[in-house]
Amino acid sequence: MEPSRDISRLLEIMAALRTPGTGCPWDLEQDFATIAPFTIEEAYEVADAIGRGDRGDLCDELGDLLLQVVFHARMAEEEKSFDFSDVVLAVNRKMVRRHPHVFGDAEARTAGMSKAQWEAIKAVEKREKAERHGNAATRSILDDVTVALPALTRAVKLQQRAGRVGFDWNDVRAVIAKLHEELGELEAEMDAAEPVQERIEEEVGDLLFVVANLARHLDVDPEKALRGTNDKFCDRFRHIEASLKAEGKTPEDATLDEMEALWQAAKKHKSPKP
Repeated sequence: MEPSRDISRLLEIMAALRTPGTGCPWDLEQDFATIAPFTIEEAYEVADAIGRGDRGDLCDELGDLLLQVVFHARMAEEEKSFDFSDVVLAVNRKMVRRHPHVFGDAEARTAGMSKAQWEAIKAVEKREKAERHGNAATRSILDDVTVALPALTRAVKLQQRAGRVGFDWNDVRAVIAKLHEELGELEAEMDAAEPVQERIEEEVGDLLFVVANLARHLDVDPEKALRGTNDKFCDRFRHIEASLKAEGKTPEDATLDEMEALWQAAKKHKSPKP
C-alpha cells in the first residue's frame, strides 16, 4: 500500500491493520483504554517539538497524533458508535458555531466576537452535553475539566472555573499567605509525634494546589515553568557528571559537597535564558 497525502489512505491503512486474520496482531489487541496513554504521550511529543522549535519533528509528531485520532475513530467504527467522518463533521460544526463573527451573517461579522459571546456559546455546548448524558440537573461547572489532564494543569483549570463565579482571591498576596499557611500545615504533620504518610501526602497536594494557583495569578503556566526547571536541572546535573568523568570519577564516588560545588559552577556555566 503506497503512502499518500490523502487522509483516505491513512484510514485504509488503519483499517488494514485492524482487519482480523490479516492485520497486525498488536493493533488488533488494542482498545480505547490501552491506546489512551499513547494519545496523551503523542500530545506531549507535539508540545516538546514546539518547545524545541524543531519543525521537522513537529511535522512527524503531528502525524503521530493524527494517527491516534484515526485509531480511536476506527475502533469506534468497528463497534458502530461513530467513524472518522463523524469526528470531522463534529469539529467542523463546532468551529463554525464558535466563530459567528467569521462564519455568521453580515450583522454577526460586523459585531465581532466578545468574550461574553464566547462564554455563552460554550455554555450552550455544555448544557447540550449534559442533557445527552442525562445529568443536567446535578452537573457541576467543574465537570468538564477532564481528570486525564496533568495534575498542575487540571488544578489551574479547576481554579479558573471556580473563579468565574467569584470563588477566587483578588490579591496575589493572599495566595502567597495561603502558601505559607499550607507549608506550615505540612511541617506540623511532619513534626507530629507519629507522622501519618497519608496526611503528609494530602498536605503536599494542598501545597502544590496553591502553587498552581499562585502561578495562575502571576499569569504563569505551571506545567511549562516546571518543564523548564526540569530541563535546567538535567543540564546542570549533566555538567556535574561530565566534570566528575573528566576527573575519572562518577557521582557515586563523589561527596555531596563536591557535587554541590560543581552544581554551583554549573549555574554559572550556562547563562539563563532571556
